[in-house]
Amino acid sequence: MKIALYARVSTKDKGQETENQLVQLRDFAAKQGWQITREYIDRETGGTADRAQFQAMFADASRRKFDLVLFWSLDRLSREGVLETLQHLNRLTSYGVGYKSFTEQYLDSCGIFKDAVIGILAVIAKQERVRLSERTKAGLAIARSKGRQIGRPRLQVQPAEIARLKAQGHSLRAIGRQLGIGDGSVRRLLASPA
Repeated sequence: MKIALYARVSTKDKGQETENQLVQLRDFAAKQGWQITREYIDRETGGTADRAQFQAMFADASRRKFDLVLFWSLDRLSREGVLETLQHLNRLTSYGVGYKSFTEQYLDSCGIFKDAVIGILAVIAKQERVRLSERTKAGLAIARSKGRQIGRPRLQVQPAEIARLKAQGHSLRAIGRQLGIGDGSVRRLLASPA
């Protein structure tokens, strides 16, 4: 089997080196008889997917340059949160590429716990989305109670005024400029009942 290794340390983690992870990953791969096609190494936070080697790994996975990604632990792959991490794992699966955590034996797309782990991660991700939604709604409610305007400000233009300018032969763009609104708003207000 052709595999890729992924290792990451955060730039904030002074003294950490990816070689600690890679030695163990290489040894494990050799014992399995797997061929390592490439090692992807990032030295930056796992809190974002905007990591050069992480993105390169996904680009190569989409081209099926390897069959499996082996990483030291899930937090070395991603620290973006459960939903994003689940999406990364599902993305690999959609490319036909497996994944395996060296230190977390249950986190193995080829193992017997694959469906259970993905199911648990999916439930946690759903709860994460629900909590985020609840916090957003609570924040908006507090802002409204303090009299803050939520969303885009309402247009202070009457459709009758737009219709009058249109009847005088002005273009939609000219009407918008004169009233200080966009062409789309002019079009929408013209179409709305007066």
